Amino acid sequence: MEKTRFDELVEFPCHFTFKVMGVATPDLPEKVVAVAKAHAPHDDYAPSVKPSSKGNYHSVSIRIRVESQSHIETVYRALSDIDEVRYVL
Repeated sequence: MEKTRFDELVEFPCHFTFKVMGVATPDLPEKVVAVAKAHAPHDDYAPSVKPSSKGNYHSVSIRIRVESQSHIETVYRALSDIDEVRYVL
């Protein structure tokens, strides 16, 4: 990815919150935690889950300790690769 001022504004390592929006399946939070553990195994994860107004989608927020901007990008791509996921912010 292109280098931005983001590198200058964030001091690493730090905790970064990812918001994952996907189809409301019972195992979506577990899949998000599995990705977090695969890329940052030294934390305990307790994601917060909020259903959409109609209940078709879930928003899963999770804080992950990241070491660099490239680490953020790697986690972002891994979260995006989950089949049920529609957006990652």
